Amino acid sequence: MSDYFDKNGNPMTLMEWAAKFEDFDYKVVASDEGKVYRVSTVWLGINHNFAGAGPPLIFESMVFPLDSFEDQDCRRYSTLDDALAGHAELVSEWLVKSPVYAEPDPED
Repeated sequence: MSDYFDKNGNPMTLMEWAAKFEDFDYKVVASDEGKVYRVSTVWLGINHNFAGAGPPLIFESMVFPLDSFEDQDCRRYSTLDDALAGHAELVSEWLVKSPVYAEPDPED
């Protein structure tokens, strides 16, 4: 089984993966910033499922403070749809619902 996969989950060779990984627009799935944190979701293309069971995990969402790269939350996904849904969930948790992290309400 391949360790490298395109965004659709199709196996690829190392050289095919390397060419896609150089393409910034291909690997960035979504990125959102709040007042304090940034949520970033990317295509990794390399299977990060180290348990050995289940589908390959080829996407990753992370939450970072705006002033550093020390991650606060990290989740991995098998499909682009799951990655987009996971990104939206992290945005909701870290940038929208939490008053500590969210943008100030202009009504206040």
